[in-house]
Amino acid sequence: MAKSPNQKTKLLHLARMLLRQTDEDHPLTVAQIIQELERQGIKAERKSVYDDLEALRLFGLDVQSRKGKAPGWFVGAREFELPEVKLLMDAVQSSRFITQKKSDILIRKLESLASVHQARQLQRQVYVSGRIKVMNESIYYNVDKLHTAIAGQKAITFKYFDYDIDRKKVFHREGRRYLVSPYGLIWNSENYYLVAFDHANRDMRHYRVDKMTEIAITGLAREGKEQYPDFQLAQYGQKHFGMYSGREVKVTLRGRRDKAGLVWDRFGQEVILIPDGPDHFTVTLPVVMSPQFFGWLFGLDGGLTLVGPHEAVYAYRQRLLGALETAAE
Repeated sequence: MAKSPNQKTKLLHLARMLLRQTDEDHPLTVAQIIQELERQGIKAERKSVYDDLEALRLFGLDVQSRKGKAPGWFVGAREFELPEVKLLMDAVQSSRFITQKKSDILIRKLESLASVHQARQLQRQVYVSGRIKVMNESIYYNVDKLHTAIAGQKAITFKYFDYDIDRKKVFHREGRRYLVSPYGLIWNSENYYLVAFDHANRDMRHYRVDKMTEIAITGLAREGKEQYPDFQLAQYGQKHFGMYSGREVKVTLRGRRDKAGLVWDRFGQEVILIPDGPDHFTVTLPVVMSPQFFGWLFGLDGGLTLVGPHEAVYAYRQRLLGALETAAE
């Protein structure tokens, strides 16, 4: 048989056909494979197809055959199993920091990891009711650029903004660029935050990635090691509830024993709880005094109480009184 012009790509077409069109419930017979190859302008004989299927199997593709009522060839195990693809798609669709447009693009790419038949199941898996998405389309590329700067230990510049009531960007610092040294990214309360050393203020701060724009990686070396020689990204995230800024204070909490898990979930398993009578414990922790911390404490409905220092207790009481007065109005 004379070789067709596309003969050299036959193995590639065959591999793509098996990956996209087959699974355990949807095999293809050799006759169907030959017919599909002909549509691609590739002529094939049964014996050559069997040889190609074996070559793909030896290469590492999990090509399997089945006999019986629905005989044929199909791909068994894949790089990503169907439950794993479902998990990834759910994460993309439910992620707030990925815009709807980018979510749709990523989901279509993830669908290609499964057969066309399995992809129909995936489309039903990923619907998340009422999911609020960010408006900044460039966040997808911002994250990649920030990782590059972190890996290269280089400073960056960017502009920072909020949205006004008309959904128009309002730039901080009258549009002047920030100069910071990135130390890491934190995922907190469904948002990405960059933790970085601010060159102008000489301290560690954080910025919402979806509110950053015009990011540029400079040739300047990263700064901040002298001021923060033992800086730990995880500890920074634990202290800043909801990524609010504020003054760091060591507070002492007293809690019921059944609330120990809440403390460990929030601050880590290495936190030491000191027994305080048969039913309670105390713990001393560094936190940033912020509305988010007070809100977390109030939401525990007395399971944890703030007992010190005096300035923290006073600030908490003032916050509660202010909320009560606002509600009374």
